[in-house]
Amino acid sequence: MENLITNKENKMKKLIALFIIMTLASSAAIAGVALSGSASVSYDDEGPGSSSTTSYDADLTITGTAGDSNLIASYDMSGASLVATAVDLSTKIGPITVSADMHQTDESNLNDGDGDPKADVDDTGVTIGLDIPIGDATISLDNSGDVTVSGTFSGVTISYAVDDNEVTGSADIAGIDVSITNDDGDTSWSVGTDISDVALTLNSDNDVSAAVGLVGNTMTISHIGAKAAVAETTTHYSKAASDAYTTAAISRSLASGATLAATYSTADDSLTLKASVAF
Repeated sequence: MENLITNKENKMKKLIALFIIMTLASSAAIAGVALSGSASVSYDDEGPGSSSTTSYDADLTITGTAGDSNLIASYDMSGASLVATAVDLSTKIGPITVSADMHQTDESNLNDGDGDPKADVDDTGVTIGLDIPIGDATISLDNSGDVTVSGTFSGVTISYAVDDNEVTGSADIAGIDVSITNDDGDTSWSVGTDISDVALTLNSDNDVSAAVGLVGNTMTISHIGAKAAVAETTTHYSKAASDAYTTAAISRSLASGATLAATYSTADDSLTLKASVAF
């Protein structure tokens, strides 16, 4: 009888030990996984003479981390089943970074005036990069032979892609955020600042926006400049010209964690109501 009790105690101790090990293993696994996502429902009256539409969107991102290795997988949950939208794996071996894009994006290939590619391009692949710090600068080299030199000097962040002949620079000058890009002779820029609690942004495409807080709400007025047509190329269809238009949006964060927004657009004289949540 005593031996029977002792055997039961030993088995119980083993079960408790096994449970503790499983708990610790599960906690470690969960600690390395982060979930984030968003969901929204929108009602759009589509402007005069059109039928209103209601649309839904739900997205989930899973991030797994183990040391210097990361797996980020994103999914669209709006349909009957999860649909992958991105799967990226990266890891570091000393100064070498290995990245793998494991998801093939299914692009739209319609000649409908928005510049779609004429055929799907395989955008999966592995990239191997080497970063070499030299003083305040870093020289980066990838497996395709592209070289990028970047660094921050006297508060100005500069990056130069040698093979693409592209230079980008950004700085905070007296409270004004300035960003300039020269892509092989084609220059674009953007400026952002706060004036009397109004956040203003302006860019080289003649887009302007102003956001201000109003009694718990945020009102954003945006003007989107006209865009010129883009001619068809050997790889992409043409992109139609678009007229300038203005939007006025009012949003409010609720105690429940959701955000409500109402947006009016002069592009089609439409009003859109949207409820969304993000985590």
